[in-house]
Amino acid sequence: MGRKPHVMLIPYPAQGHVTPLLKLAYNLADHGVKVTFVNTESIHAKLISTMPEKSTEKIRISLVSVPEGLESNLDEKEKENASSFMQGHLQNLVESVNLLNNDDQVTLVIADISLGWALEVAQKMGIKRAAFVPYGVGNLAMALHSPMLIEAGIIDVHGIPMKDEFIRLSNEIPAWNTKELVWSFPGDQELQKLIFEHFIRKTVQNVQISNWLLVNSFYELEQSACDLIPNILPIGPLFVRDHLEPYAGNFWPEDSTCLSWLDEQPPGSVIYAAFGSSTICNKEQFNELALGLEILGQPFLWVVRSDFTNGMSVQYPDGFIERVRKYGKIVEWAPQDKVLAHPSTACFFSHCGWNSTMEGLNMGVPFLCWPYCVDQFHNRTYICEAWKVGLELTPDDTGIVTRHQIKSKLQKLLSDKDIEANSLKLKALARNSTGEGGSSFNNFISFVEQINQ
Repeated sequence: MGRKPHVMLIPYPAQGHVTPLLKLAYNLADHGVKVTFVNTESIHAKLISTMPEKSTEKIRISLVSVPEGLESNLDEKEKENASSFMQGHLQNLVESVNLLNNDDQVTLVIADISLGWALEVAQKMGIKRAAFVPYGVGNLAMALHSPMLIEAGIIDVHGIPMKDEFIRLSNEIPAWNTKELVWSFPGDQELQKLIFEHFIRKTVQNVQISNWLLVNSFYELEQSACDLIPNILPIGPLFVRDHLEPYAGNFWPEDSTCLSWLDEQPPGSVIYAAFGSSTICNKEQFNELALGLEILGQPFLWVVRSDFTNGMSVQYPDGFIERVRKYGKIVEWAPQDKVLAHPSTACFFSHCGWNSTMEGLNMGVPFLCWPYCVDQFHNRTYICEAWKVGLELTPDDTGIVTRHQIKSKLQKLLSDKDIEANSLKLKALARNSTGEGGSSFNNFISFVEQINQ
């Protein structure tokens, strides 16, 4: 019998990228694959700090770190230098691992699709490579079509729209508004250019140098988009089966008191409001959000990160905490999979990040959609128009989503039987895809068999 495969996984250093790749790491470990998970030092420290004391030794994957070098606020030249810096550290790490034991050599590198430098290191060292896509297949197809959009004069070389029109890749895939592209970041054109340059333009090259292309989605959900991309392997929705060991995937400590609180609420009654790791609110919008949840008068579980109000300390409207004490629960971070699976949860008031979208679909929960940036806009379009499992919020002329719209849309969502039925249908499709014999199950097993050869 040959050596066991040794897979090194490298995420982009952000919560929405670390989470799905770590879920993949746990699934690989479940199938007897040796796994080393590589973070930057600061992200590694965050993950370790949120875990119970002395619990790291119980994890069946190795958590290691390399020095920093990928801060999001770097300019172009600094980004290039950082990539060279990271390449050197990754190569040193692989070489040091390989020197320890001849039967423990790194046989595969799985890297976030935005980390072309990591895939290049693996290629240079003769190691097989898999690019991992932490967003949907439709948005991957859009990224891969970006050179054609430039050639057609629809966007410029920086990804800035040249024409005010919708972009359609096929009749079955919802069209993109040019103001809401995969790389859109409203109000910050320089950041939008940076996202396009480092996350989009290099996607074609990163796919070309990879032996496998893995994505956290399932074929039945995005069939038309999957058909546009040869050799894609949808293996989602990724989830972690119940383990005795701790799950090392969060930048904030989970507040599990919300689960016992959910146990006390009536079935199908709780609004779960959570907006990911990067959405921020100004004071006016934060107040409208709080008051919208209050005036609905229904139980709600609201995740409010310490940095949710744009770096300022979180301040609730006067008297809000006292007024909602009997039916509202506020936490800094929640065990989201468990919350969405809880019978008391009625709907998901969400920013529509891809991880949250997949988790909500997998649990059959309807969505109230409030996207913030990048792929979240098109995820909302899928949710509301293609899959018909949610409703969307629309900012007013001043850019604010009002408390009254929040209340009315939640009321409408909770009474919509068609959305409820569609949500349960998609839940069944998702579960079938990851169950034995399902499309994602078969893709994952095939991948494991190939890396064992």
